[in-house]
Order: sequence, then C-alpha cells, then structure tokens
Amino acid sequence: MESNYFCIGGHNICLQFSDTKANSMELLPSFVTFCLEDCPQNLLFTLTVDDSLRPMKERKLVRKFDTGNGDTVVYQLPDGGYQYIIRDIHNRDCCLLICNKDFSQNQCALNGDWVMRSFGLNDALMLIYAFAGSFHQTLLIHASCILLRPQEPGEEAVAYPFTAKSGTGKSTHSSLWMKHIEGAELLNDDNPIIRLIDGKPYIFGSPWSGKTPCYRNVQARLGAVTLIDRAPRNSIERLGPVQAFATLLPACSSMKWDGPIYNSLCDCLTHIIETTPVYTLHCLPDEEAAVLCHHTITQ
Repeated sequence: MESNYFCIGGHNICLQFSDTKANSMELLPSFVTFCLEDCPQNLLFTLTVDDSLRPMKERKLVRKFDTGNGDTVVYQLPDGGYQYIIRDIHNRDCCLLICNKDFSQNQCALNGDWVMRSFGLNDALMLIYAFAGSFHQTLLIHASCILLRPQEPGEEAVAYPFTAKSGTGKSTHSSLWMKHIEGAELLNDDNPIIRLIDGKPYIFGSPWSGKTPCYRNVQARLGAVTLIDRAPRNSIERLGPVQAFATLLPACSSMKWDGPIYNSLCDCLTHIIETTPVYTLHCLPDEEAAVLCHHTITQ
C-alpha cells in the first residue's frame, strides 16, 4: 500500500493506492505543491484507491446532480455514510466512492483511461475535502480569487474572492485586477478554501482551479467577498447579513439533505459574514469596474 500525504488549506490528508499499476500520483499533477514528506499526526481524512471495490447493495438513492463537468449520483448507506458514482461530461462512470458518515475514512475505485481516472480521483478528493472540512470550520467556495501582497514588512497578505454563476465573468474580473491593479496576483481561479482559524477567516489556494492551472499553496487573510453581476454600468453595494448569506450559500459545496454537514456549513458561513464584508459588483468587463471594486472593497 503506497501512502501519500498533503497539506491543503492547513488540513492534512492521506491518499493511499492499493495498486500503483493503473493508479498513482501521476493522476494528480496539481497536488505536487501540497505534498508532505512525512506522515502528519492529525488527518482530516484518508482516501484509499482500490479498483477491487464494489458498490454497496443496500443503499438508498438520494439524488443525482450536475456538477457542470458531469453527473454525480448520491446514495445513502444504512450506517449513515454515502456512496457516489462520479461521471464525466460524456456520462462515463469514472469513480465509485464510498465514505463514512463524517468523511474521515473513504474508499474509491477508478475506471477508464488516464483522463477518466484523473477526473474521477480529483472530483472524489474535492468532494471529500468539502464535506469533511465542513466539520472543521472549512468551506470550499466556487470563486476566482485575487491575492494582494503586503505593502509593508510584517503585514499580512489579503485575498479577495469573486463569486458568480458559471460564465458570468469571475475569471474575467480577476484578469482585470491583474492587468490594472498593482500587486494583484491570482490565488485560485475556481475553488479556493475559506477557513476560520481562532475565529478569523483566512483563504487558501487549492489543487482545484478549474480550467486555469493555478495551484498555489498560499494562505492569506480574507478581505472581502464580492458577487459579480453583469450590468450596463458599473456600481457596487455592500450587502446586509441576510443578503450576504443568501449570496454566499449557493457558492459553497454542501449537501442540504445532510443535517450535520449543512448546519456546520451554515454556522461557519454566518461567522464569516459577521467578520467579513460582502459586496455585489454590478459591472461591465472593463478597467473601470476593477478600479471601482478595488477602491471599495480594500478600504
């Protein structure tokens, strides 16, 4: 059994391969910068990849949902755990995933060629991380995130995620910051991690960054969260707590039907909103929008 260890968002995870002929770390090039040399003491979760794994017969269908890259079928198991079938955009079964109730112990079997196996394993790890993390004040959020390096020695780096429905222009707005705002860098372009540490929200890069290869093992203070809304002219408004919660909740990976996970996520999100400003930017994809947003949310 080959074991590999990673630190992602400040959490340690273990990935084991029972057979390295078809499955190995070559399936996960985006994880290289997150590798640990030694076995850490505290693990968020362990995932064992074993292609001999078979589906559980006793199960209850919960739902099937479209991730944007394919369908995932969710089953509840008698012990409170879950079974998932992860399919790609071509509706091919790429991964069978079986998890215990708190997602601390997980097994999966991969299927198909390298592309299918890599997709299935990445999706399985992202799914497990999101749900295991919810018990530890950690959120995986669908956003593009800009990092501003500190201007003075001793200051913290600050990051600003932009969230919106797919295709609205999160990545476009980030690129405008990098072009027009001095010191702006891309932290992650699809799935950064927000985590409460000693009551303060921080944001981390992750191995999951959509179509943009930006896999940075970097931590920064969370400055503000902004919803991107396409509009005929540029304007920005700060949201009240209820609006902010309703805006951010759909951007977080969760399972609304699982009470403990959903309640933990909502508690974490509520605390983030209490300590972090949330805005809606009504905008065009232009320089003025980036300058307006930067001037407002960094104050």
